[in-house]
Amino acid sequence: MPNRRDFIGWATAAAVLPGCAMTASLPAGEHAQAFTGVSRKPVSLRYLIWIPEAVDRPPGGWPLVIFLHGSGERGDELAKVKAHGPGKYAAAGRKFPFVLVAPQLPEQQQWDPDALELLRADLVARLPVDPNRVLLTGLSLGGYGAWDYAVAYPDRLAAIAPVCGIGDPERAAAIAGLPIWAFHGALDDAVPLAGDLAMVNAVRAAGGRPRFTVYPDIGHNAWDPAYADPALYDWLLAQRRGQPMRE
Repeated sequence: MPNRRDFIGWATAAAVLPGCAMTASLPAGEHAQAFTGVSRKPVSLRYLIWIPEAVDRPPGGWPLVIFLHGSGERGDELAKVKAHGPGKYAAAGRKFPFVLVAPQLPEQQQWDPDALELLRADLVARLPVDPNRVLLTGLSLGGYGAWDYAVAYPDRLAAIAPVCGIGDPERAAAIAGLPIWAFHGALDDAVPLAGDLAMVNAVRAAGGRPRFTVYPDIGHNAWDPAYADPALYDWLLAQRRGQPMRE
């Protein structure tokens, strides 16, 4: 049976707005970009990117955090990706010590692991980032996307942080060695806690050591407390691809 990676083809990137520079030469700050490529089918994603100040760049390149939004942020208004998660704080002026990329899905689409792999590969090839420090997080639909990408491409990432998502327990063994910190609300009636718990338990049964934070008095909106916690970013930035999880 063909491997997912056999479908990965070519990719290009260009600015969304006329006159914008290509991603690799962008100055510090927020920028709108677009990405096109071909895997099993044509891929087209717009995204916002936040670049830190060049003077603060680590010798090995910036960590790269990719954030996947939820179902409510799909569409053609790119500013929606700033409604929740790290983009919300970056837009408010918080200076993160990493490059942050927040792609946007068109209406009715789901996060596709092959499309995300094309995007990740393109970003790593053109940005001053450390390929061993690529982190993936997402909420709700984006939480599903984070789990799905990780089991499809477990050797591409340093860590994942799914928030109120659900993974496929039958594929959990693929990410037993990947640093994972998942978050969920105990009162979630949109994406039931049981689904995330089953995935976390399956990773543990396969020999992994995922962290799992359950907020006892919170429903579906587990993202506000998760992304407001500085400990999440400290934990993400401590991880390295191919290395055991650092607490």
